[in-house]
Amino acid sequence: MPTLEDARNVARFMHALSGGPDVRRKAAARELARRDPFDTNELVGYLISLSRGGWGPATCVLSDFMAALEQEAEHIPHVDTLRRLAHVQSLDTVADLFAQGPAKLEMDADAAARADATAFSQSLGHLKTKARLTKDPDALARMATVSDPSVLRNVLINPRLTEELVVRIAARRPARPEPLIEIWKSPRWSVRHSVRRALVFNPYLPPEIGAKIVPLLNTTDLRELVAAAGLHVALREQASRLLAQGPAVGQGSAAVPMPRRGPHGPD
Repeated sequence: MPTLEDARNVARFMHALSGGPDVRRKAAARELARRDPFDTNELVGYLISLSRGGWGPATCVLSDFMAALEQEAEHIPHVDTLRRLAHVQSLDTVADLFAQGPAKLEMDADAAARADATAFSQSLGHLKTKARLTKDPDALARMATVSDPSVLRNVLINPRLTEELVVRIAARRPARPEPLIEIWKSPRWSVRHSVRRALVFNPYLPPEIGAKIVPLLNTTDLRELVAAAGLHVALREQASRLLAQGPAVGQGSAAVPMPRRGPHGPD
């Protein structure tokens, strides 16, 4: 069973890694994969508690673990069992990470395709190239409205792209889920607080993605999320539980609530 100090050591190691978000995400996936499911859940629970307490290394690496659970799931053999076991272990803030079901609101795929066809007459290949290379901010802003995720993927690597425009894309409604997921996958933009806020407050974002973003928000964001009646109930309940947990730890020797294990270990 991992201890609080184990979780601190993992956070320190991950925080010291060089190579950028992709390297840290893959390292997080390896860390999760090498443990048994019960230990994996407890480690994640500790990291959430440490982050909520404002401990810097945990706050920095928690996003890497959230991304690993979503984007590296195929490399974590037991990822499908984590949600069920988290309930057994009474680790509600971990179980919340595996929200399922449709988004609060959904945009019809055919309607999105028709809107793209009406707005753009060029081929998909031309749109992708233009999205990646254009230096015209107005053209870039128009490219950002395309619902095809491959176009937005190229928009997101355009060096002329600004955070303001990414926030507008992330907040756009109605929206297909695929472009929103592309923003969440972007190493460059998904680390920005304003982008995370825009995504999680968009009712068109699938809850399984939103649930990985909620623990990365600050207390003010969580309070607003709880009060946002137009958002998915699972995300609002998740935010409420994180607020109830409170900032349990700081950077010193303050205690973190021990993750509780179910019938397989001490409670």
